[in-house]
Amino acid sequence: MATGSQFHKLATAAKTVETTGVQQDLDTDNKKSMAATITQRHSPLTDSFGRHHTYLRISLTERCNLRCDYCMPAEGVPLQPKSQLLTTEEVLRLARIFVEQGVRKIRLTGGEPTVRRDIVEVVGQLKALPQLEHVGITTNGLVLTRLLLPLQRAGLDSLNISLDTLRKDRFEKITRRKGWERVIAGIDLAIQLGYRPKVNCVLMRNFNEDEICDFVEFTRERPVDVRFIEYMPFSGNKWHTERLISYSETKQIIRERWPEFQALPNGPNDTSKAYAVPGFAGQLGFITSMTEHFCGTCNRLRLTADGNIKVCLFGNKEFSLRDAMRSEDCTEQQLVELIGSAVQRKKRQHAGIGGNRILLHHPHHRQQHLQQLRNCSSLTHINAQGKAQMVDVADKAQSTRIASAEATVQVGERLTTLIAANELAKGDVLSVAQLAGIMGAKQTSQLIPLCHNIALSSVRVQATLLEAEQCVRLVATVRCHGQTGVEMEALTAVTVAALTVYDMCKAVSHDIAINNVRLLSKSGGKRDYQRQ
Repeated sequence: MATGSQFHKLATAAKTVETTGVQQDLDTDNKKSMAATITQRHSPLTDSFGRHHTYLRISLTERCNLRCDYCMPAEGVPLQPKSQLLTTEEVLRLARIFVEQGVRKIRLTGGEPTVRRDIVEVVGQLKALPQLEHVGITTNGLVLTRLLLPLQRAGLDSLNISLDTLRKDRFEKITRRKGWERVIAGIDLAIQLGYRPKVNCVLMRNFNEDEICDFVEFTRERPVDVRFIEYMPFSGNKWHTERLISYSETKQIIRERWPEFQALPNGPNDTSKAYAVPGFAGQLGFITSMTEHFCGTCNRLRLTADGNIKVCLFGNKEFSLRDAMRSEDCTEQQLVELIGSAVQRKKRQHAGIGGNRILLHHPHHRQQHLQQLRNCSSLTHINAQGKAQMVDVADKAQSTRIASAEATVQVGERLTTLIAANELAKGDVLSVAQLAGIMGAKQTSQLIPLCHNIALSSVRVQATLLEAEQCVRLVATVRCHGQTGVEMEALTAVTVAALTVYDMCKAVSHDIAINNVRLLSKSGGKRDYQRQ
């Protein structure tokens, strides 16, 4: 039997072990936290301002089954060919890549995502991705009564419903379609199935501001989150800023009827400022994109239906992941680097702050911008930070590479006569141009920043005076045995030769034109070329 002294020693030892164990757990947690912080810092989803992006919105389609009058004309908008849109497999592949890099929440949008026949299957396959914690959807609610139960079984975690009016006649006027009852029934079904749906309402002066209190009343018995979105005009829209109803003005209208209307706590990445009337089942939120931006805590990225990544909803910069993914040469790591490059270019705040404001506040508004010029950065000559870099050709096979290029210099009748007779004061134009072209080819890597320094085995430049056409035709053929092509060397050769012709002739006339600098052929690499 243990003595009292022995019990004391045993108890002390046990306490020491317990304390040590707690300390070890704390140390382990601290190490994990530090490791997570370090991982985020070096993640391709962390931008230059330290914002780590864990939320991805994926547009599944450009199509919509409504024709809201502030969104598109009654006849709809031009749609891109199906071949330009991401396939289901491409959507799921990109979603997996984003999740592997740190995305934890995905929201499916459109267009109207429920017009996709495979929407339930898409949700199910997204929910099967390890580490993905949340899948939501933004919808106009027209077909929720038919689709919501299958979507819930597939794993749908949340839903946002776009609804700008609680009046049937106004709904039909706005959307140019019937279906208000179905939307309300869809909201009620969501509540019955255990969801707390968010109802997104874009407020506009002389449009629906007379329904602000109606939407607050909508939360009395229903556990919904009505979110008022500040309307903002965008390029090409005929409305102007006088239609904006600000966050503060909306609050004032609500407090005139419910003085007890009060703020609720918000999460670190919430875009909505939460409020509620005490005793009501639901709550209100304000998305203040116009008057109080939330750029500093933005953790959102967007993938368009045609495969472009948008790092900011308010910006017009897009980077094509579709083009890169469909390229045979693009590896998955290069896709990740392209994503990282796009994220690194995200600005501190969106274009609407301090300048002309541009907002596609409704999920269907981007339809009106489908024809805008896009910056598709599927380039091989940029790194993950968006900086220029040379392509690494170390793994390419060596082969004999040949390229030919041409240029013409239109000199006119008088210079043609002088060149033919070799009577120009500076000397033999054709011979000097040939020498200059050879020298130019050998200096290509010094002139063109991202060209490799290649050991050329042959450079031939032909300079021919075509008297009938009153021009000098220059043709360069360059050869090497190496790992990259020589078309830039051939093009540099004829360009420098053409400039030399101009230099030798300009004392007589400046009426000289350099034309048709172009590649004629290349061979020996992955993609041979022959001009027809």
